[in-house]
Amino acid sequence: MLAGRGALVTGGSQGFGLEVARALVHEGADVFICAREGGDLERARAELVALSSPGQRIGAHVADVAREQDVLELVAAVAELLPRFCVLVNNAGIYGPMGQLADVDWGEWLQAISVNLAGSALTARAAFPHFLHAGYGKVIQLSGGGATAPLPGLSAYAASKAAVVRLAETLALEWRAHKIDVNAVAPGALNTRLLDEVIEAGPDRVGAAFHERALRQQAEGGASMVDAAACVVWLASSQSDGITGKLLSAVWDPWRELPSHVADLESDVYTLRRIVPADRGLDWGDPPAA
Repeated sequence: MLAGRGALVTGGSQGFGLEVARALVHEGADVFICAREGGDLERARAELVALSSPGQRIGAHVADVAREQDVLELVAAVAELLPRFCVLVNNAGIYGPMGQLADVDWGEWLQAISVNLAGSALTARAAFPHFLHAGYGKVIQLSGGGATAPLPGLSAYAASKAAVVRLAETLALEWRAHKIDVNAVAPGALNTRLLDEVIEAGPDRVGAAFHERALRQQAEGGASMVDAAACVVWLASSQSDGITGKLLSAVWDPWRELPSHVADLESDVYTLRRIVPADRGLDWGDPPAA
């Protein structure tokens, strides 16, 4: 589906980011990955090269997406290597400090916002001129459970993940005239290093219910990374052209069927919106009559 397309995957050296990179390579894309740690990044690059076909281009660059200069250098390297750079997968993210807001380290809290939110905005901002020149683009933002439900003990993560969904909705409107689709994906409960961090933090810091859920997820295997990566690949392909500004669940939503519902998607379906009393069948809270 992606032959001839160039894609950048941030946080692509391990976990779900690497799974997405594998899926993109499998579908014929030229792929560039970045991460903060060079050793893991080089091992991931070598794996992707081994998976690629003759003529496919694979690149890697050490970068911290929270640092503007790193991002500018990264995107310049991507554009130089990949002839048709038109796909950005904003996957890089961290949980940040775990515990009550009043107790956590403030510097670590801000760092999570910088990586998850500012990092996503920086990479999209840097990629935009290249997509504009190409007259086409796809931005896929990784979201998660923190976007749609409160997560006590993980306030930086939850706040930043809700924010990146609204960022995607906003950029979708700003860039729609340029044929640049911007969507967010909730990949499901994946068994990655982030899950290990929650379990290690313990119930006192992340809450007993959330910790118990994490242990259960670890034991049961979690959602399929392969299936979630397939959703990202689909959003990176021409099959999703014109579908923009949406938060899609890779696990629960019928994303492959969305092209047959394009008219319905012009509504607020698959978006984050305020719930008013009438939405829940309550007979109070209506606005005053004009």
